Amino acid sequence: MEVKDLQPKQGNVEVTVEITDKGETREFQKFGKPGRVCTAMAKDASGEIKLSLWNEQIDQINVGDKIKIINGYVNEWQGEKQLTTGRMGKFEVVEKSEKQDKVYSNMPIPDKEDLGKLPEDPVNDEEYIG
Repeated sequence: MEVKDLQPKQGNVEVTVEITDKGETREFQKFGKPGRVCTAMAKDASGEIKLSLWNEQIDQINVGDKIKIINGYVNEWQGEKQLTTGRMGKFEVVEKSEKQDKVYSNMPIPDKEDLGKLPEDPVNDEEYIG
C-alpha cells in the first residue's frame, strides 16, 4: 500500500513511511486522564500524509526514521487525511535515523549573563571549543 492510495475512514492500513517532520507535543485531559499527541509528517515515494503520534509513540519515533504502520487507520481532520495506528494498530521502526545521534559535546552551555555575548558561530570560535 502507498500513501497516495490512502482514503479517509480506511482501516487495516499497512504502509512503510519515512518521518520527515515532528510538530510540537500537545498535552490534554480526556476522561480525567492526561495524554499527549503530536502531529508528524510522513512520506513514501508516492506522497506525504500527516501522522498522529500518541503518548509513548512520540518518544519512540524521530525525524528520519522509517516506520511500518500495521493495521493503521486513516481519518480526516479539517479536510486533510491523517494516518494513525488507532486502537488496534501498531508500528515498528524499520530503520533508525543516524541524525538523532549528532551531539555537539564540545560547546559549553553559557552562563545566563553571557547569553548576549556569544559569537556568531560558537562551534568554530576558539574560545568555545573545549
